[in-house]
Amino acid sequence: MWKVLLSLFLALVLPSVHAAPALITPDQLQQALKAQTTKPGRALIRLIDIRDEFSFEQDHIPGSLNAPYNQWRGPASNPGQVPELAKLKALVNKLGIEPNQHVVVVSTGEDALDFGAAARVYWTLKYLGLTELSVLQGGVFAWDEANLPLESGPANWPTPSHFSPQAQTQWLASTDEVHGFVKGSKARLVDARPLDFFKGNTRVPQAKAAGTLPGAVHLDNERWFDRDGAKLISVQQSRDLAKDLQITPNKPTVLFCNTGHLAATNWFMLSEVLGLPQVKLYTGSLVEWTQHPQALPMANEPGRVRQLWMDAQFWYRQRFE
Repeated sequence: MWKVLLSLFLALVLPSVHAAPALITPDQLQQALKAQTTKPGRALIRLIDIRDEFSFEQDHIPGSLNAPYNQWRGPASNPGQVPELAKLKALVNKLGIEPNQHVVVVSTGEDALDFGAAARVYWTLKYLGLTELSVLQGGVFAWDEANLPLESGPANWPTPSHFSPQAQTQWLASTDEVHGFVKGSKARLVDARPLDFFKGNTRVPQAKAAGTLPGAVHLDNERWFDRDGAKLISVQQSRDLAKDLQITPNKPTVLFCNTGHLAATNWFMLSEVLGLPQVKLYTGSLVEWTQHPQALPMANEPGRVRQLWMDAQFWYRQRFE
């Protein structure tokens, strides 16, 4: 009985770990911006616009700072790789981010691919130890459609912060960890890519083999969106979609794709919107898996002739297109 009473007491007196909504609408954000109080050189809400610099300077939400998506990614050979902590620290310090700020990630709002970028940046910020995080639902497109103000020109940069992030590895699945999950069937592995990738009919150039992880199930990231591919489905529809995966709370769920971009949407919806426990993102995904010095196991892997044909196609496109 005393344990129940203690839990209720802590729930009442301790602040929520994640008080900010994972998804925030333009109207909600506008109201929050109006209500916030500021101190010199510091905003309580930090808007991070991840579009390219040209698009940002054409129009953006007033007060936004520009940190294009590629700044949050790994090298061209393995884009899903999490950048070194020192590089991410320099980035969040430049953005003036403090641990107790509400950080809102703003993308274009164009489609599912664009949302994946916002979800991946959100994941990275959470990985760095930040908890007050949101993604602007519908991005700049939705903000503009709501007839809310936009401004143009470069960002007005704040005083850099001294925040020292600490990696929160409970949100990250490493290659070694995933290998252990594959061998022991100790996790639910979910492939977020289009069906042709899952079946091994195609792959990205950086991947050394086609196919998927052994034991993986398929959940295309676009299934979280309506027919137009830009608006998220309802929470109830999301719950129904998650139920099909047969996720169990006592078993980790690992989301992967090619480079940790598409899978970031699956992670965001399962972990942040639906609140499911033990949900991890395999950021390096199949590019990192197939580049491993050892030949790690694959499922749905096509034959050698098919693999060589894919290599020939990549070579031709790179040389002549």
